[in-house]
Amino acid sequence: MTTNRFVELLSVASLFVCAGAFASTKPNILYIFTDDQSYRTIGAYEGSRPWVKTPNIDRLAKEGILFTQAYIGAKCVPSRANALTGKLQFNIGKRTKRYWPEDFRRQGYTTGMIGKWHWNIGIDYHQHGTAWDWSVVWDHNQPGEEKTYYWDQSVNIHGGEAQPLEGYSTDRYTDYTIEFIEAQENSDKPWYFWLCYSAIHGPYTPAARHQGRYRGNPELPPTRIPEDIFGPRKEKPRHLYDYSAWKLENGVPARKGVSLDEYVKEYNEAVIALDEGIGRLIEVLKETGQLEDTIIVFASDQGYAWGEHGLRGKINPYDAAIRGPLIVSNPKRFPSGARCTQPVNGTDLVRTFHELADVEPGIDLDGRDLTPLLKQPQLEASWHEDAMIFTYTVHLYDNASIEDRIKSKRWESLEYDKHPMPAYLMLHDGRYKYIRYIGENYIEELYDLHRDPDELKNMALRPKHRERLIALREQTINAFREKGAEFVDLLPPPAM
Repeated sequence: MTTNRFVELLSVASLFVCAGAFASTKPNILYIFTDDQSYRTIGAYEGSRPWVKTPNIDRLAKEGILFTQAYIGAKCVPSRANALTGKLQFNIGKRTKRYWPEDFRRQGYTTGMIGKWHWNIGIDYHQHGTAWDWSVVWDHNQPGEEKTYYWDQSVNIHGGEAQPLEGYSTDRYTDYTIEFIEAQENSDKPWYFWLCYSAIHGPYTPAARHQGRYRGNPELPPTRIPEDIFGPRKEKPRHLYDYSAWKLENGVPARKGVSLDEYVKEYNEAVIALDEGIGRLIEVLKETGQLEDTIIVFASDQGYAWGEHGLRGKINPYDAAIRGPLIVSNPKRFPSGARCTQPVNGTDLVRTFHELADVEPGIDLDGRDLTPLLKQPQLEASWHEDAMIFTYTVHLYDNASIEDRIKSKRWESLEYDKHPMPAYLMLHDGRYKYIRYIGENYIEELYDLHRDPDELKNMALRPKHRERLIALREQTINAFREKGAEFVDLLPPPAM
């Protein structure tokens, strides 16, 4: 063999070795996405109910980074729109048909998803074969599927016709995810998998084996009743002044004969199967030798309020309603047992997935790269020049529609059904939260979350905080304008 030929072969071999080494550094990403799950349902979080037991999710926190201020979305549909497009709500567009997992497929990843699909765009909107190599979709949009959160679901498997899922949905989603993970054991490709549990959305149905674990258990203390469950709330905007989703029945807050305490405990019982499922996923990753190379991200589409500010549900721009869990775990890459207090949102996660996977985005992404925080969770607030912004524009997903409603003063179109929740903009800088509503005659809200974590004292009403209010108002408008929210220049002035 000539020297030149040997050098040529050696160079080719080196190229393959380097390519293999590079591929091995690309992580798998398992994105676990639950439904309506408050951070208070997880034992690892401060503020969780004292009787909550979630050993497997707690294990993720012990071996990873727990984010204390995560705002993934405001409601089921926009949260999923953010997760599929990486865009803030007003930048999505009604006819968007391009999902970023398509770029992961094009750049060497196997992609998959299972579970709740609550976002209807285009004809082939599930995008099997385009965004997903593998999919089992429960299409919540289909007739008859609106209330089958736990039982009697129909699913589209790998783009096929709908067929019965059979069984308790939380357990079955876990079964299918295990099937996917096991199929990747001997693959030379990294993978991204989006697991969209339909739990713990109402009707909060626990698995039969868990019923009565919390609800009706005389050994457990009663749920603490929030101090502002009933009005008047003199420091809240008009839509919450005397609103309450609760009534006193037999001396306790209740709805339709069910007490708040019973609701909260049944809600938490539905978490137990989630926790068990996550334990099974960790074990199969370990058994197949993939755990070390898999980044596990655990989050929820949003949190859920139980009585705070009179609420029962999500949407509203208060931590009780929209702050959810976020845990990122991979001891090989990130610190273990760490806490990160920086506020983050769902679009930040999408940007971060691209950075972690070294995938070049094929569409514009609105989020911030969180990898500096994953490496150093205690970075100062100046880790990024932008504060976190967040919005809820009901079911409007483009500037033109929002502008049209503002110009025509159809404020009722920017409120969600009979729920007292107008559209809003929010900015969170790590300590202060500023809230601005899209409508006339709404006061602004400003809270110091260090001193007032329950958001009861509206600083916007106090003259001594006027300078800070004006600064945050301007910062919010500028931040949204920079992200393409053209409608902010049409906002009516806030009520004084």
